[in-house]
Amino acid sequence: MKIATKKKLEGYMFILPGFLYILIILGYPLVYNVVLAFRNVNVKTFASHTDVFVGLKNFTDLIKDPTFQKIFKNTLVFTFGCLVFQFTIGFIFALFFSQKFTLSGPIRGLVLVAYMMPMSVTAMLGKNMFDVSSGVINDLLMKMHLISQPVEWLLQGKTAMGAVIFMNCWVGIPFNMLLLTSGLTGISQDIYESAEVDGATKMQKFLHITLPLVRPAIVAVLMLGFIYTFKAFDLMFVMTSGGPLNATDVLGTYSYQLSFTQYEFSKGSASAIILFLCLFVVGLFYLRMVSREDD
Repeated sequence: MKIATKKKLEGYMFILPGFLYILIILGYPLVYNVVLAFRNVNVKTFASHTDVFVGLKNFTDLIKDPTFQKIFKNTLVFTFGCLVFQFTIGFIFALFFSQKFTLSGPIRGLVLVAYMMPMSVTAMLGKNMFDVSSGVINDLLMKMHLISQPVEWLLQGKTAMGAVIFMNCWVGIPFNMLLLTSGLTGISQDIYESAEVDGATKMQKFLHITLPLVRPAIVAVLMLGFIYTFKAFDLMFVMTSGGPLNATDVLGTYSYQLSFTQYEFSKGSASAIILFLCLFVVGLFYLRMVSREDD
């Protein structure tokens, strides 16, 4: 056996355990989820082994279901609401911390603490902050005389959605700030100095130098932010359990409820596939944009 072929075989043998692990732990559940989505598996048919192939029926039933339509709308409202606030504030923070001043590094590190916390901990923190009787939000607003009595933040549809958006931005702002700061620090100061010599104002430098040069970082932040936010699960699951009346349910929590609360396994799988397809399309769009930037 040639030495090159032997080394190649050795390389495959080192890769094989990891490949088998991924195939079993990730590959099998994904394939089985797709199979479930095209059958009528629920708690009754699962126990009696009487499930049959139903084609796209689970998908059409979901799309026609008013509850699913509401939850899909919730997912979009939550995603775009978070993106607007966390990107805008994160960009402002990135511009601020890209400047050189005393203690800029330690302060930026403190801001990143929120991003480093597990989402379940953030959800519990938000649940306590927005609690109607002992929450710090109600206490602060009443002391500022902005409200006269405690608000039931997590028990009303619109305020509950606002509360989960607020807590997700709590985590997302440091993430946006971190990526955008790295993009801003990569811009050479010589470009700004040349623009100053030509008489450019601060706004002109921002519009014609900063924004174009930081565009790849902006695109990455928006696409990654969309993916991470669109597939949210643990924040709503811990903070509101999707309530009240599905007001904060998103595709992730609804798929879980269909599968493990209502035991509609096939519909839960179909909902998860719809979630995957949405993210798959966004991922393809992002890769296409990146390839154009490279060209």
